[in-house]
Amino acid sequence: MRDERAWAVLLLVLAAFVPVVAPMLDSPATVTLATRIAIYAIAASSLNLLLGGGGLVSFGHAAYYGLGGYVVGILYAHYVSGEAFLGIVPGTNDLLVTLPLAILVGGVGALVIGALSLRTSGVQFIMITLAFAQMLFFLFVSLKAYGGDDGLAIRRVAPVFGMNLRDPATLYWICLGLLATWLFLMDRVSRSRFGRVLAGIRQGERPMAAIGVRTYPYKLAAFVIAGMGAAMAGALMVNQARFVSPDMMHWTKSGELMVMVILGGLGTLVGPALGAAALVTLEYTLSGLTEHWQFILGPILVLVVLFARGGLMGAVRQIAGMRRAPEALPAGELPPGRVQAEDRAAPDMPLRPGAAPHG
Repeated sequence: MRDERAWAVLLLVLAAFVPVVAPMLDSPATVTLATRIAIYAIAASSLNLLLGGGGLVSFGHAAYYGLGGYVVGILYAHYVSGEAFLGIVPGTNDLLVTLPLAILVGGVGALVIGALSLRTSGVQFIMITLAFAQMLFFLFVSLKAYGGDDGLAIRRVAPVFGMNLRDPATLYWICLGLLATWLFLMDRVSRSRFGRVLAGIRQGERPMAAIGVRTYPYKLAAFVIAGMGAAMAGALMVNQARFVSPDMMHWTKSGELMVMVILGGLGTLVGPALGAAALVTLEYTLSGLTEHWQFILGPILVLVVLFARGGLMGAVRQIAGMRRAPEALPAGELPPGRVQAEDRAAPDMPLRPGAAPHG
C-alpha cells in the first residue's frame, strides 16, 4: 500500500459499493452526491494534468466543461424539435453518441484556445485563458434559442445497453467506471516520456528548451487532453442533473475546480478526486446547516492548505509513507542527495569545460 496506484484501486473498489450501502443506511441521496463527486473528480483530474503536471495555471478550464454540457443540451433540443443542428447534425439523446461528441468538441475547443493562449506565459497566460472562457460564457448567455441565461432542461435520457440512466445507481456506476478509466489514463500519461517532459516543463521550461525539447507541442497536447476530460465531465454532469446553463462556463467554476486540485494535492493521481470529494461533501453538509456556509468553508480550506503540505494526498502520503512517482529534473540538475555526495567527495575538483558552478 506504499504505491498511490494501490490506494486508487482500493478507493474505487470501496466506492463501487456506495449504491449498495446507501439504502441500508436509509440515505438514497448519498448515491446522487457520490455521482457528482465522481464527475467533479474527472474534471479536477483533467485540470491537474495542466496545473500539477505542466505547471500551466489555466483559469478557463470551465470553458471545456461547459462545452461538453452544451453538446448534450443542444443535441437534445434538436432531438425534441426534430430539426438537425445547422441542418447537418441530427439531434439525439443517446449517451453513446453525445458523450463522444462532447469529448471531441471539448478537444477542438481546447486546441483552438490553447494554440493561442500557450504563446503567452505567466500572468498573461492566466488572463487570456480566463478571457476565452468568459467569451464563451457570454456567447451562450446570448443564445436565446438554447435558453440563454436560463439554460436548457433535459427531460428524457435514452437507455445505454438497456440500462436506465434515470436510475441513480446505474448512472453512478457508469460515472465511476469512466473515472477509473480516466485515472488509469492519467497514470499512464504521467509515467510516460510525455509526462516526464511535462514535469520538466513545470520545473523549468528554459532548461528543457536548452536541451532541444520543443515545449510548445507538449503543452498543447496536454491542453487538448485536459479539455477532453473536462468536456466528458460536463456531459456526464448534464445527464445527471438533466440541466445545462452558462453557469457551467463561469470563471467561478474554474476556480472551484482549481480549489479541488490544490485541496487534494497538485501533481498526484488520487489527490484531485480526494479534493473533489472533500469540497462537494463540505458544501453539501455546511449548506444544510446554514445559509452562510461559505463563511465556514473558507477558513477550513485555508487551514488545509496551510497545514497539510501537499494537500490531502500529502497528508495521506506522510501517514502511510507512500512513495512518489519519479519526476524528470531540469537539464544539468542532480537529485539533492547526489549533489551533496559529489560535493563532499570532490570539493576541489575542477569544473568540466562549459559547466556552471553549483549555486
